[in-house]
Amino acid sequence: MIRCIAIDDEPLALQQLAAYIKKTPFLELVAQCQSALEARQFLEQDTVDAIFCDINMPDLNGMDFVKSLQAPPLIVFTTAYSEYAVEGFKVNAVDYLLKPFGMQDFQRAANRLKERVQGSRVQEVQGSPLTAESDDVIFLKTDYRVVKITIADIRYVEAMSEYLKIHIEGEEKPIVTLLSMKKMEERLPQNFMRIHRSYIVNLTKIQEVNKNRIIMDAETYLPVGDMYKDAFQRFIDAKFLGKA
Repeated sequence: MIRCIAIDDEPLALQQLAAYIKKTPFLELVAQCQSALEARQFLEQDTVDAIFCDINMPDLNGMDFVKSLQAPPLIVFTTAYSEYAVEGFKVNAVDYLLKPFGMQDFQRAANRLKERVQGSRVQEVQGSPLTAESDDVIFLKTDYRVVKITIADIRYVEAMSEYLKIHIEGEEKPIVTLLSMKKMEERLPQNFMRIHRSYIVNLTKIQEVNKNRIIMDAETYLPVGDMYKDAFQRFIDAKFLGKA
């Protein structure tokens, strides 16, 4: 499935766009947004494969919104003004839907989107930014380099929009890479635990637990999110020595 969001400031246009997405078997609508600012807030917490985005919107238009994203997903623009078409393709949009458009036009754009997603996923399999040389190391793309990281040296992982900060033992600056928390979580071994929507921690690096905070060192305090409290408490209880 291709995870996507729909953005349009006109309620009826947004409703129609959402209906077309829901009728397309390989698309999954995960959010409907009535402004680019609302969409930006959503993308700070989640990731998608594609965006269907109106261009003419108040506060922040769709074109500027896409240009502001550090690592934009695939884009299909919608608008009532044909003069935006050339500019849309300058930002590498998959397609451009001129309002009013019907289901047939939408399916054309959706099929192009599907081809692009399938092509990118093949490339990921052939040369993934996160591939293991062994069970002890991973390779990550950062800037224009590919670096090897020893998993045991990772102190914690921090989510930052579409990027992750990998905090390494003995290193002053974290490694920043374009990757989802879900993919990183799936790759890390059992001594790592998701404690917050924005944090994965190496349990062997914890120095202290104080209420709902994990203390890594004198300057690093990580919160334990409500969704993760029970699992983390079970870990503490299993390792706890002392009076009940």
